[in-house]
Amino acid sequence: MGMYEYMLDEHVALLTMNETRFNIDSVTAFLSVLDQIEKDTDAKVLIVSSSDAKIWSNGIDLEWLLPFHQKGEKSVTDMFTAKLNELLKRILFYPMITVAAITGHAFAGGAIMACCFDFRFMRKDRGYLCFPEVDLGIPFVPSMTAMIKKAMPMYLVEDMQLTGRRLTADECEARHVIRKACTMDELMGEAMSFAKGLNKERSIVAKLKNVMHKDILRVMEVDDPAALKSMQFGP
Repeated sequence: MGMYEYMLDEHVALLTMNETRFNIDSVTAFLSVLDQIEKDTDAKVLIVSSSDAKIWSNGIDLEWLLPFHQKGEKSVTDMFTAKLNELLKRILFYPMITVAAITGHAFAGGAIMACCFDFRFMRKDRGYLCFPEVDLGIPFVPSMTAMIKKAMPMYLVEDMQLTGRRLTADECEARHVIRKACTMDELMGEAMSFAKGLNKERSIVAKLKNVMHKDILRVMEVDDPAALKSMQFGP
């Protein structure tokens, strides 16, 4: 079983994450499967779920990354942060409609990634959306906050970043962060039904995203690579 697998159902590509943390290998593999879906299929919509019954994505694999940071091996941390930013940008501008089927916890970088999708459905009987970086001693670079603001209003961004507050699916739905809160039994059916109603041409989807997210792109161009290279992991 690979880190990421996908199947086609009509014009929908359903990508399953078997790896829930970001390290250099998992991010590289994720980018590769996104390229494969774009180049080798005629899919018009991408749904991303997780095979883990409790976790959709936990974000950065700190057990892998922190030893490099503590040893001062900046070549590794710089390469990783740049690669992670590449993945988030790829999802943000992916030339088809993207749907996050959040099957469990979406924490830290995983929550940022969820915000990069066009639409979100979330399991309501287990899992939170949370930015715990304030407790981990990890600051956001400007582009990450810009990505989060795409999915939620600024008052909520401030609340979640500064307090580390956890939002349930019902709270996310009430604040329009997600499209719908579902039970686990309902989640994939709701996401797939929604996706099958969106048979839009890739070319126009790509053009619309290029306009909608141009301000985020400008911020990315500023903090990549300068701000990313100054990013610290832990106190």
